Amino acid sequence: MTLERPAAETRFPFGDNWRRFLAVLDDHRIAESEKALAAILGTGDLHGRSFLDIGSGSGLSSLAARRLGARVTSFDYDPQSVACTTELRRRYFPEDDDASWRILQGSVLDAPFLDSLGTFDVVYSWGVLHHTGDMAAALANAAKLVAPDGLLMVAIYNDQGWRSRAWTVIKRWYNELPPPLRFLILGPALVRLWGPALAFDLVRGHGFRRWREYGGKRGMSAWHDVVDWVGGYPFEVAKPEVVFDFYKKRGFRLERMTTCGGKLGCNEFVFARAHPSDE
Repeated sequence: MTLERPAAETRFPFGDNWRRFLAVLDDHRIAESEKALAAILGTGDLHGRSFLDIGSGSGLSSLAARRLGARVTSFDYDPQSVACTTELRRRYFPEDDDASWRILQGSVLDAPFLDSLGTFDVVYSWGVLHHTGDMAAALANAAKLVAPDGLLMVAIYNDQGWRSRAWTVIKRWYNELPPPLRFLILGPALVRLWGPALAFDLVRGHGFRRWREYGGKRGMSAWHDVVDWVGGYPFEVAKPEVVFDFYKKRGFRLERMTTCGGKLGCNEFVFARAHPSDE
């Protein structure tokens, strides 16, 4: 299911990257994030539902859920990410108390912390559980937080075999370099990830259209996603069928799935938890 488990002491500072992302966050990106969340959950109305954002990062998905009407609980392992989420609550929902939007620092691998949270109608974790250093435990722990008849949404890096193993080495090297030298890896990776698409757009006279329009993808930023991808470590991967089987054995039914077509990226899953009376 996973690659060799990463060394715990090597960890990318995700919160630093998200702090810089907040400087470019605007109403358009927020609207796109809201639209993407509604599409993947199959509803644009979360009023009366509780929503847990595991690994809230920038806080954008939590903000989108709150704008859709959910009662939100956000937590992240990284203190800077907690600060980013808190900043978005301050900007857009300054009147909220913890009953409407609660923000905590914690780990999805910390069982006592998770026990204190209770269960939720929607548990959401986009691109997070594969960065914990123990993805299998993180996937299992996320499942325990879903209420009966609730939804679980996860996005997990696709297993590309030797390519994934190569990226694991690159990511570890990136994080072991002093920050002033990380461009030595980030630059070539940027060319590898974006070079063909940008060259194609230029040849067709479109300039850097795909780069400029990337904000339409969940409201994210192309540059900050490149940094997140190259630096994102610990790093584990799984094939779609492995994630499907993992949750099927735990009483979940697959509602929808969007794969990255066997390429680099995340496969997205929405599972429904069966009610005990239906099991």
